[in-house]
Amino acid sequence: MPGSDFNFETIEFLDPTGQLKRPLPAALATRDKLVELYQLMVQTRVFDLSAINLQRTGAMGTYPSGEGQEAIGAGIGFAMQENDVLVPYYRDVAAQIRRGVLLEEILRYWGGDEWGMHFQHQEQDFPISVPIATQACHAAGIAYAIKYRRQSRAVVTTCGDGATSKGDFYESINIAGAMGLPVVFVVNNNRWAISVPLEKQTAAPTIAHKALAVGIDGFRVDGNDPLAVFHVLSETLERARTEHRPSLVEALSYRLGDHTTADDASRYRPQRELDAARELEPLIRFKAYLQKEHQWTDAEDENIYECCKEQVKKAIEAYRALPEQPPGEFFDYMFARPTADLEQQKQEWLAGVKRRG
Repeated sequence: MPGSDFNFETIEFLDPTGQLKRPLPAALATRDKLVELYQLMVQTRVFDLSAINLQRTGAMGTYPSGEGQEAIGAGIGFAMQENDVLVPYYRDVAAQIRRGVLLEEILRYWGGDEWGMHFQHQEQDFPISVPIATQACHAAGIAYAIKYRRQSRAVVTTCGDGATSKGDFYESINIAGAMGLPVVFVVNNNRWAISVPLEKQTAAPTIAHKALAVGIDGFRVDGNDPLAVFHVLSETLERARTEHRPSLVEALSYRLGDHTTADDASRYRPQRELDAARELEPLIRFKAYLQKEHQWTDAEDENIYECCKEQVKKAIEAYRALPEQPPGEFFDYMFARPTADLEQQKQEWLAGVKRRG
């Protein structure tokens, strides 16, 4: 088992300066593919900043920034096959975009309308999970169904480092190992579970070490390096599909923004730590690599940003043009058949809304 000597190597293709340290993964070994990967990260960054602006101006609800963590979702999205299943948490915009989810759908969800997770072009992936670690349980169940049906598919589920402190997480990786389920658990270790640093969450040397306790493969990857994330996910997913071998992948990153727009990270996070992390972030690194090895120009870079800004602008226009959600609609989908108590709660809620104008 990788890491069974209790020493997990951090797998890296690009160093912080953008220098390639090992041969490119074959599936990404063309300039066009590399640019496509970079564009996905840029689009995610542009979308992220625009979503925060929408929240700040009252056009959307609380939003969780993924700034500095784009390489993880991009690597996952590129590694997954079409018939695999993504069970995401709330910082997986890049993977969702790659899987066909529309930007306006993501905005609609964070605007308070659950219909945003009813994807037009992606019927098998699951909605964003806001409750912490519960998606890991769902992923294990889906993986069991895939194995039971003898399908050549796999499940990817994601979470933050804070979720690894939850019982749901341990129960899920344990049952995946015990039953040999085709699932890959990806932990975005962005160092901060809201205001709690990693060293206060666990005494384990790394999150990857948690794989040892349940007998599954564990890996540690540089989460600022999309090539490394793609490589590790491609290999673990293939083993999941063909051998029903689950894996735990710890992706090292850093949360450059606040936990959500309802948070102020400056109250608990050292500025010097944030400044150091900004020098390692994925877009700077990957752009430097493209410039060194693929003659990437400033004009090309500017063009890709303008293209992404235009795409996000159109998505925002589509979001703003959506019909207003009927008041109290969220009560209607709690159960297949609404209970009398729930119907009473809905009427009382609607009456309160009417009184407040």
